Amino acid sequence: MAEEFSSCVKSGLNLSKRIYNGSDASPAPVPEMTRSSESYIPAAVTVYAMVPDPGLVDNPDVPSYQPYVHGKCEPAALIPLHMYGVGVEVECWLDFASVTVSGRWRVHCVMAGRRCDCLVAIPMGEQGSIIGIEVDIDGRSYRSQLITTEETEDKEKVGQSEENGRLLKGQIYTLKIPKVYGGSTLSIKATWSQTLSYQEGHFCLNVPFTFPAYVNPIGKMISKREKIVLNVNSVIGKEILCRSTSHPLKETRREVGKLGFLYEAEVGAWSNSDINFSYTVSYCDIFGGVLLQSPPLNDFDQRQRFCFYLFPGNNQSTKVFRKDVVFIVDISGSMRGGPLENTKNALLASLSKLNPQDSFNIIAFNGETYLFSSSMEPATEGAILNASQWLCHNLVAEGGTNIFAPLKHAMKLLSDTSDSIPLIFLITDGAVEDEREICKFVKGHVTSKASISPRISTFGIGLYCNHYFLQLLAQIGRGHFDSAYDADSVDFRMQRLFTVASSVLLANITFNFLKPLDSLELFPSHIPDLSFGSPLILSGRYNGNFPDSVGVSGILADMSNFDIDLKVRHVKDVPLDRVLARRQIYIFTAQAWLLESKELEDKVAKMSIQTRTPSEYTCMILHQIDGEKKAFKSVSMKELFNKINLLKNDDLSEKKTIFLGSLGIGFGNMKATADGIPPGYEEAKSPEGAELLMKAASNCCGRLVDRCCCMCFIQACSHMNDKCSIALSQLCAALACFGCISCCFELCECI
Repeated sequence: MAEEFSSCVKSGLNLSKRIYNGSDASPAPVPEMTRSSESYIPAAVTVYAMVPDPGLVDNPDVPSYQPYVHGKCEPAALIPLHMYGVGVEVECWLDFASVTVSGRWRVHCVMAGRRCDCLVAIPMGEQGSIIGIEVDIDGRSYRSQLITTEETEDKEKVGQSEENGRLLKGQIYTLKIPKVYGGSTLSIKATWSQTLSYQEGHFCLNVPFTFPAYVNPIGKMISKREKIVLNVNSVIGKEILCRSTSHPLKETRREVGKLGFLYEAEVGAWSNSDINFSYTVSYCDIFGGVLLQSPPLNDFDQRQRFCFYLFPGNNQSTKVFRKDVVFIVDISGSMRGGPLENTKNALLASLSKLNPQDSFNIIAFNGETYLFSSSMEPATEGAILNASQWLCHNLVAEGGTNIFAPLKHAMKLLSDTSDSIPLIFLITDGAVEDEREICKFVKGHVTSKASISPRISTFGIGLYCNHYFLQLLAQIGRGHFDSAYDADSVDFRMQRLFTVASSVLLANITFNFLKPLDSLELFPSHIPDLSFGSPLILSGRYNGNFPDSVGVSGILADMSNFDIDLKVRHVKDVPLDRVLARRQIYIFTAQAWLLESKELEDKVAKMSIQTRTPSEYTCMILHQIDGEKKAFKSVSMKELFNKINLLKNDDLSEKKTIFLGSLGIGFGNMKATADGIPPGYEEAKSPEGAELLMKAASNCCGRLVDRCCCMCFIQACSHMNDKCSIALSQLCAALACFGCISCCFELCECI
């Protein structure tokens, strides 16, 4: 999918060279053709004109003679639109960030009076989820709305069954805006939520904000203004310090636990770097607190809301638990290529981070189970070297997928641990039939174990595995979950997961309430450990009188007991429903999948619509709130007649609602797993006829597509050698014969 997208953008940039911008304007910058396809993947909000017919391409303000182009673009070429303004507003609470990007783009590449669809690409940050989209196009206004999956069956309300939204590379959401006139201006506001990463004691924010040179409007007198507004509320009531920033942010506010920044400037070219910002909390030891908040009047659940948070502190000398680690690695046929190679690299890097007092083992599985050693091995240099050689020789992608057997074996290997943390890391890209049985087995195993039970962390690759099963397995096992939608990010994210899950400093955490509550619901119900790599954040609902403080107990790495009292605060300036929504929706969705409960599915749908957070049981639509009020500009009589004819041919009963589809990731694909299909694989569509000629020309002859008028074509042919000219002549003759045969066939049919 990403390769096809890049190819379409490359074709669009080639077509954009047909646009005449006037004698005074400098040509638009076009990237070199030697750049990799990754260069065309958007790294900031970008809008593209979808051009199926190259004949549409022209300057809407300065019409010029354009030679006729034979053939169609299949799929449609994507021409990046020029951007005329951009602003970002970021609000941060705890480890949650709400990001709103507003910008204006102009359809500068489609002739006046003609229309095309526009594609909006929205790259999001860490664990990003689209919250809202607003689009204004010269009188037409669209606003996003979440509806339940049952409502999508109402064709009149939804407007159409075709999905106009999809995910590209996991964290890039794309949506299509239909029938936009050449010369129109699109004002777009996109809002999404994302997570702040936690690294070495400080929070890090990364917002995609890197624009390529070819979205800069052409002209020296055109204003280009960037604006960034950033507000941070740590909610912990302690002093926070800014560590680093990528843009020259000016501090506008400083309070205890709060910071405000502003950047606004007239620029010569749009930003060429992402927005990176990091801050730290100046506290050495473990600390935390409890936040309480009353529900809004329109909340379907009127119980009170609470949030626990526990931070590891910045004391790097604090001792962490000794580790006994078992890596369970999927080597089924679908892991071939990039996923398995990057998994090997991540495993080798993780093994190198083990200390000599730690122990490890490796289990590879497909339909069978393969052990590196029959028992746990100490993490000495020799053992790690042997494991590296074993990985290189034995990790070969083939066969089916059986997760249950290696998981049972790993549990058996870690059954005798006492003064260490037993860790299991499960890496897979597939879904299996017995996932519910696996969850029940692990739940029974961890509840029956009196000492420290094995911690299970899971890692999913691609969309064919069941992410909710893997997340639920990690919750039951008090571990962590992460995923990579593409092979390129497997190495980094796997290493980060291992760092977080293996740096445990407080285990077997329990909360002690001084007063019993009438009811208490905790998410997740199995409390994870506190590690250096991540703060611990829990949430829930309750009825009754909450105590003024809550006691927290646990076990430290030296096996001594740890106790701390958390202060309880009522907060009003923190939108806890938005901050906690994604966590709770994922937990309830996993439970709904496990129990196959329609009641829980309906609860998730209500939470999703109330907090505007996507889920598996809701879909997003763009609803037109204003009728189209576009007035024709001053044009010639010929162009006016052309527009009138176009309006006659258009469907006057235009849809007022654009169906974007479900924003969920699904529950895996067991058929794709059984067939051994690698993650992200898509069967390429074979073009036919003129489309094949257009495709071949763009791939093989480079610039020939951009010069396919008659005279330019003859000039290009004059530079060919004799053999190529003969081959081309024979091809043209063959096509002419096929045309004659087709004509005769049609005449015979008429007779």
